[in-house]
Amino acid sequence: MKTTVLLLAGLLLGGVAGAQQTGYPITPVPFTATHVTGGFWKQRLDACRDVTVPLAFSKCEETGRYDNFVKAQHPCDTFKVGGFSFDDTDVYKTIEGASYLLQTYPDKRMESYIDSVLTIVAGAQEPDGYLYTARTMNPKHPHSWAGSKRWEKVEELSHEFYNLGHMIEGAVAHYQATGKRNFLDIAIKYADCVCRAIGPDEGQLVRVPGHQIAEMALVKLYLVTGDRKYLDEAKFFLDKRGYTSRRDAYSQAHKPVVQQDEAVGHAVRATYMYAGMADVAALTGDTAYVRAIDRIWDNIVGKKLYLTGGIGATANGEAFGANYELPNATAYCETCAAIGNVYVNHRLFLFHGDAKYYDVLERSLYNGVLSGISLDGGSFFYPNPLESAGGYERKAWFGCACCPSNLCRFLPSVPGYIYATHGDSLYVNLFMEGVSDIQVGKRKLKIEQTTAYPFEGNVSLKLLKGSGNFAMRIRIPGWVRGQVVPGDLYRFADRKQTPYSVKVNGESVDGDIEKGYLTINRRWRKGDVVEISLDMSPRLVAANEKVAEDRGKLAVERGPLVYCAEWPDNKEVDLFSVLLPAKTQLTVVDEKAPGGARMITAGAQKVSYDTDGHLQTDDFMLKLIPYYAWANRGQGKMMVWLPYEAGAMHLGPALSVGTNEFLDK
Repeated sequence: MKTTVLLLAGLLLGGVAGAQQTGYPITPVPFTATHVTGGFWKQRLDACRDVTVPLAFSKCEETGRYDNFVKAQHPCDTFKVGGFSFDDTDVYKTIEGASYLLQTYPDKRMESYIDSVLTIVAGAQEPDGYLYTARTMNPKHPHSWAGSKRWEKVEELSHEFYNLGHMIEGAVAHYQATGKRNFLDIAIKYADCVCRAIGPDEGQLVRVPGHQIAEMALVKLYLVTGDRKYLDEAKFFLDKRGYTSRRDAYSQAHKPVVQQDEAVGHAVRATYMYAGMADVAALTGDTAYVRAIDRIWDNIVGKKLYLTGGIGATANGEAFGANYELPNATAYCETCAAIGNVYVNHRLFLFHGDAKYYDVLERSLYNGVLSGISLDGGSFFYPNPLESAGGYERKAWFGCACCPSNLCRFLPSVPGYIYATHGDSLYVNLFMEGVSDIQVGKRKLKIEQTTAYPFEGNVSLKLLKGSGNFAMRIRIPGWVRGQVVPGDLYRFADRKQTPYSVKVNGESVDGDIEKGYLTINRRWRKGDVVEISLDMSPRLVAANEKVAEDRGKLAVERGPLVYCAEWPDNKEVDLFSVLLPAKTQLTVVDEKAPGGARMITAGAQKVSYDTDGHLQTDDFMLKLIPYYAWANRGQGKMMVWLPYEAGAMHLGPALSVGTNEFLDK
């Protein structure tokens, strides 16, 4: 087993068109295989390279993240340990993101900078591998969350295992991108330290992570090293959850993981745990894990998912709310939780091969995640509400900087979500301009994808290299097939039929959609071109009546993008006085929103009271922009869900509830 895994890891690290072996039935094509060449995602990666990652590194310098490692090299009982107990992870996450970027943007200066940082990090590591500056810099008076000795508070606030998890994730990405072992060796030493101290054997402690991520990170370390103990440790962490002293829903320890069936507690911790369960299940064959995640996924998508793909309804515990509890103005929707939602849905796709998971993933990616970062890549949201009366603006950094550094590491990894393989099948899951080297079965292919997605629905796939018989499975998104999300939490409120078409070398391809994919099975030749056309007519969306906050309201989508109304485009009206009339007309116009998408206009009414207190309405054209682009022009009002019933408006109690035959029941 060890030899096999090391061989597979070697193939991956060589940047071969080969796929990353993970134990899943379906294999993702790794980020190292794709070079993004233009379009929407090139702009995002450019901003990440030019602004986001350099900003994060500079903030690590300014805020003392690096100083913590330097101080840990020379412990002193006079050092005051401040900040958060997980500040080390911002360094690890930023290195991870920079490593992903090196694949698209080779940069020797960046490599050298990372190496210099890793020299500081390595110097802080204790002889037995322990690396946690919040204790090491002042062992007599460590961080107030750390406890008096190692692992004492790891189920509460010390975040020792959380730090390990992000260290491993960053180290594996750095190794994959550069082939260097300097970060990987640091992570291995700390992982070995944890594996010696924590486990089922005599003399070991039984502890689980207070904040999950070590589970999926240890799986990655197993795949790279072939050392089974890391996989066993990940499974130990999961199997002991709910059996230690920590047994609360906030940390998903209220039940053993295989008995859980509802998404509860801190949303980021939850999604990281579900992702870890999926990874361990893929390699151990523990189907009980998969059944549990399937149940939880049904609960999220059917009752707890925001239209934007965000999760986590309440600021109290940064947590999931009750079923159908989806407030808009107070929505928490932490950026990190949307990233976690991507992780979970990607893994469930790798298990089940169903495009419904990518429908949710794409929704989270383009709306819930991208809202968390400004268009220039230099400022960030922590929560992402779906309505604002003003007062929201992105910040360049936070004391608790998990979201900025998480975006640093996540966005450059997105090319790794485009394709996947299974035997002689190639899955095309995301539409993104670039060139990819992919191995399908024994065939080495080079595919060029050209598209203006998500702004337009035309996609071209050209086979630049390779030939032979294989199946290309094209994802036909749920939004073009009449389904907002899997299940009945949201539905399109109009009768539109939005067509799609697929052609090979100009000839139409017909066929049944199976699990969301149109399969083209043929003998392929170099130069073959697949053309995909997805109708991107704007659509009106209604929520399930059980979502109290959205009753009497509608939202607007176009393709994968959720739209919103924002104050700079509608200065002549108070957005909270807007009412959509029956049979409102949505029109895509040439006027560009921030970021380059075309705006949508909707015939609407502005509602007010005359001098006698009577209700009056005036017609006007409401302008809408993609939700991810809001708050790039200053603070002000914003709404995703727009009232079509007067009782759903914010004008106050004098406004009576009206009826409006707007929806197709």
